[in-house]
Amino acid sequence: MIHIDFNKLNPLEEQIYHQLLASTKLHSDVKITQAAELCGCSISKISKFVKKLGFTNYKQYMDFLYGREVVQKEPSRELERIKHFIDDFDDTLVDEFIEMVNDHERIILFGYGPSFICAQYFEYRLRTCSSKFILAVGDEVSVANMVDQNTLLVIFTTTGAFRSFENISNISKSKGCELLIIAEEYSAALLANCDRFFWLCKYPQPSDLQPYEKSRTVFIIFIEEIINKLLTAQKAGQADQGNPIGQIET
Repeated sequence: MIHIDFNKLNPLEEQIYHQLLASTKLHSDVKITQAAELCGCSISKISKFVKKLGFTNYKQYMDFLYGREVVQKEPSRELERIKHFIDDFDDTLVDEFIEMVNDHERIILFGYGPSFICAQYFEYRLRTCSSKFILAVGDEVSVANMVDQNTLLVIFTTTGAFRSFENISNISKSKGCELLIIAEEYSAALLANCDRFFWLCKYPQPSDLQPYEKSRTVFIIFIEEIINKLLTAQKAGQADQGNPIGQIET
């Protein structure tokens, strides 16, 4: 996308614009050195002018003035991936998650690295529509001290490859806690370490990225859909006032 804003130009830059526009009608091609000479300024000033106007570089600006095809940057692979994810979004997982939350008194959210930050964000968002005990933790000791038979432990992991969840799984089973793993990418190894498994996205991130380098955008979208459904139900008067988080028909 190119956004051209003439209102940003100062008087000198407006003169450069009109001078170059007139020059393109007289010459088949105007190099940046010629442009600087015609406008009585430096090459650096021409470069700053075209970028301020909204173009990537001088060549792109010339293509625009001459009516040639404007070469754009390659589209972001991450934006394309997220678009595909949104197009295929499975809303049933949102409903299933809310049902699981409704069935438990305590919600513990867990993750390593950036996934822990997502867990903290989810804790904050869930607290806006729930009076249940909700806490994000990032270490196994905290998990062992907090989970019990009335707890739903939710683990966020992008790949499941950063660190094993086997010990946490054993702790949960010994305490009678239900364990849900929410993963962006599919990993068969994760299935043995949980009671429920949500695989969010069939469009993987680049394999050359380390787990901590991968984005958590998919998690945030999933979290926001959960919160949106809860808040919508509350505002519509569909929530059961006797339940701290509110029951939602699914």
